[in-house]
Amino acid sequence: MATTARIVPVTLHPLIGHPDERRAVATAHAAGRLPSSLLIRGPRGIGKQRFALWTAQLCVCDAPGAEPCGTCPSCRMVLGLEHPDVHWYFPLPRPKRVSPDRLAEALEEARNETLQGRRESPLTRPSPTEVTGLYLGTIRNIRARAHMRPTMAPGPIFVIGDADLLVPQEASQEAANALLKLLEEPPGAARFILTSSEPGRLLPTIRSRTVPLHLGPLPVDDVAGALVEHGDVDEDAARKAAALSQGSIGRAIGFLPGEDDKGDPVAGELDQLRRKAYAILRAALDDRPRAHALAFDYPSTGARTLLDLFQFLEEWLRDLGAVASGAGTSTFNVDAVDALRDLSERSGVDPSRVPASFAAVERARELARGNVNPQLVVGSLVRSLGATLIPTRAPVGTR
Repeated sequence: MATTARIVPVTLHPLIGHPDERRAVATAHAAGRLPSSLLIRGPRGIGKQRFALWTAQLCVCDAPGAEPCGTCPSCRMVLGLEHPDVHWYFPLPRPKRVSPDRLAEALEEARNETLQGRRESPLTRPSPTEVTGLYLGTIRNIRARAHMRPTMAPGPIFVIGDADLLVPQEASQEAANALLKLLEEPPGAARFILTSSEPGRLLPTIRSRTVPLHLGPLPVDDVAGALVEHGDVDEDAARKAAALSQGSIGRAIGFLPGEDDKGDPVAGELDQLRRKAYAILRAALDDRPRAHALAFDYPSTGARTLLDLFQFLEEWLRDLGAVASGAGTSTFNVDAVDALRDLSERSGVDPSRVPASFAAVERARELARGNVNPQLVVGSLVRSLGATLIPTRAPVGTR
């Protein structure tokens, strides 16, 4: 008699951390006071979207308590990303070679493909070099679903991850305005749960239509434990990645080493970005001949992929100021204190000048969002940092 292998359903990993916030949401839900529009905000990679899905699960659970029961049909369907009334939307790359009238359909197809990947590998991090957005077609898809009759729950629930990407990826604010109309006049019992790492970039009117809930970083031990238990990572690599994570599981994943096409070990994507950011700082301070060549290491297009790089540069600047001021024990880059101390002493950085250097990074960030040539952005940034941190130095090329 033939036997059939048992198929183990793939589910989301358990929500990690944030006990006080979970308790507050569960209490509000039990009392019937949970807002219909939430904005979950906090640092990147700390589990905001997973918290939003947990909240959605709580709302559809047949027997909710301090937590969703986890065993009823509704809970199991949410955990398998299969509940017909819980819809998870997130930024995606813009489909290529798709006519405007097919954009909404193509985005929905791409979302379904991505959801399948997340069912198979729940603990993942999007590539930091991929340009994604929440386009008008996505909001039209949400609007269409919001007006459909729910299947099981009192009303549809929409989790919209990284909602701050509604605005900068569009030529106008159409996507954000379309979402605003839904929040102002939600159809029936529809519920919206937005997440954002940069809520200041959302339209003020969207922020005013949502109730904020802030989530903080996770303990480093929780991050390491999550990598070991849910990411199949060995303990040593997990501890090293967690030490650089700043309490973010998503960030820690980016520091895990990988392999190239030949199977040789390579640094994780975020570690590579971190090293690129350090190269910019070093070029600005004590490697002046390298400044021009460094800019040409970057492509001439795709400036928005520089945004994560600039975040790392700000962390290096913050650490440089700490080390130069004698506070080397409070750094983000815990493995580079000696290198930063050497760089500070060699270049003669005045730590009081470090805060002013962040303005140069912010100018570069705005240029990148405007899609200015990355080589020009990086070259200008290197010169500005050098002139700011060491004002007695003549700009590169003037001597």
